[in-house]
This record gives sequence, structure tokens and C-alpha cells, in this order.
Amino acid sequence: MSEKEPDLAAIAAERARLQAEYISGARPPSSARGIHHTALLSSDVERTIRFYQGILEFPLTEIFENRDYKGSNHFFFDVGNGNLLAFFDFPGLDLGPYAEVLGGLHHIAISVTREKWNHLRGKLGEAGVPYQEESGASIYFRDPDGARLELLANPLGEMYGNRVL
Repeated sequence: MSEKEPDLAAIAAERARLQAEYISGARPPSSARGIHHTALLSSDVERTIRFYQGILEFPLTEIFENRDYKGSNHFFFDVGNGNLLAFFDFPGLDLGPYAEVLGGLHHIAISVTREKWNHLRGKLGEAGVPYQEESGASIYFRDPDGARLELLANPLGEMYGNRVL
């Protein structure tokens, strides 16, 4: 199967059409209050806690049994601004390795200050976590189960100097 070169001019024209149709005029308020939590899977609860709390410095806020699967844990990390990153483990189920698929998770971008960005980049390096730095403001890396994360040294609502909120 060969990949076809995308028609960049057609893609740009379609993007402009979508912007004009859906982002024009006054934006109505959202019906939502925010993301309560985003839930990922963990194959090892303690390893996940050591990574997110120990390396990334996101405090563990709670752990309890998952109401939908007996013996499974549901646990939460504070990622700031009232937002939580949650995990489930499913002991006894062979879920297989993480895979990016159409309709699945691509990455979670978490905003941090420039000072914290530099500090956490150092901690990732010290822990031997491979990462990729992009645009001087993004660090991409994977968690212990393969989920892709981004530490973004842009304020909430901004992306590389553009206001997105």
C-alpha cells in the first residue's frame, strides 16, 4: 500500500471554509463546565503512581474500587486548574499493549509554566524517559503503558502564540 501525497492547497482551503462556517462571529458559551477527568488504562497501579506523582509531580488525590469491574482500581491525579487525570486497572484481563488507532487517544497536552517545563524535562531525562522536544514549548513522551503525553509551556487557551479559547 503506497501513501498518496496530500493536496496541501485543498486541505488549506477546506480548513479556511470550516473556520469561516463554524468560527465566525460571536462564539456562544459552552454547555460544559470543563473536563472532569480523562481516564486511561494502567497495567501496574504502583508504577503509574511512581511515574505521574514521582516524576511528573501530579499528586495522587484518590484511589477506590471501580464500580464497573470488581477488583479494579480507579485512581486520580491532580493536573491543575481543577482537572484530573484518572486511571483504571483491570486485573485478570489481557488488554494488550497501548495502540494509537483512529478514534483513539493521540495525546494529552498538559500546560505547565516555563519554569516547571524546564524542571520536568530534567526529571524525565534523569529517569531515562525518552522525550522529543518540539517548537521550544512542547515535550512529547510516553507514560509507562505507552500513552503519549505532552508538557506544553503555553498558557491554558493558547497554542504557539494563537488564542484557541
